[in-house]
Amino acid sequence: MTNLKKQEIQDRMKEIDVLWILEGKFIQREITFKDFVEAFSFMTAVAMIAEKSDHHPNWKNVYNNVTISLNTHDADGLTKKDFQLAKGIDQILKNYRH
Repeated sequence: MTNLKKQEIQDRMKEIDVLWILEGKFIQREITFKDFVEAFSFMTAVAMIAEKSDHHPNWKNVYNNVTISLNTHDADGLTKKDFQLAKGIDQILKNYRH
């Protein structure tokens, strides 16, 4: 998997929700849910698509807050896999009010 070039990253940032931010070699998003159960339910849904695509997020959960950071560990940077997973996460989030 090859790293995306700066312009490719900027172009792909336009394809995902505006709440994703570019943070060094990662794209990152913070989400607040109504409670822990909703946050954990979201994380479970993401885990299923991450496992299916064999691409797993770096994330942190504190009660109702989830922080997700995506990059491709093997490439030590951003690849198309990160943006594909971000799009999948955006789709899952459409089922939640936050």
